[in-house]
Amino acid sequence: MTVRPIRPDDVPAVVGLVRELADYERALSEVHLTEEQLWTSLFGDSPALFGHVAQDDDGTVVGVALWFLNFSTWRGTHGIYLEDLYVQPAHRGRGLGRELLRTLAAVCVERGYSRLEWSVLDWNAPSIDFYKAAGAVPMDEWTVFRLTDDALTTFAGPRA
Repeated sequence: MTVRPIRPDDVPAVVGLVRELADYERALSEVHLTEEQLWTSLFGDSPALFGHVAQDDDGTVVGVALWFLNFSTWRGTHGIYLEDLYVQPAHRGRGLGRELLRTLAAVCVERGYSRLEWSVLDWNAPSIDFYKAAGAVPMDEWTVFRLTDDALTTFAGPRA
């Protein structure tokens, strides 16, 4: 098993994995990510997205972790927000997902970041069990809010 940072030539495979994850999460129609967008976010002038991939024995990219930095004002340090963690079903059970998550935990420890956090769908019991087995705890008292599409545009509209 190999986990390594994403390289530019991984971008097509990673976009494919993001689409597979969205399909699993019953939201494929919501994915608009292009290879160009992902490449720019990861390798452009001001990268704000980072990632690691998991490879199988023949070097094929079969898993991905995409993440970015956040900041805790309470702790006074950065943290990592894990946007996507996905391993293709045929490659699960071999420790690739665990190694991707452990890699991000190691980045946090090495850089002095105080948090590694992410969201998971309430119905995704296999992932919830996986995260709990890693020692993660749900933040039940917090609710995620999001503005997108028309609501975002309307709210950002003209100001007096």
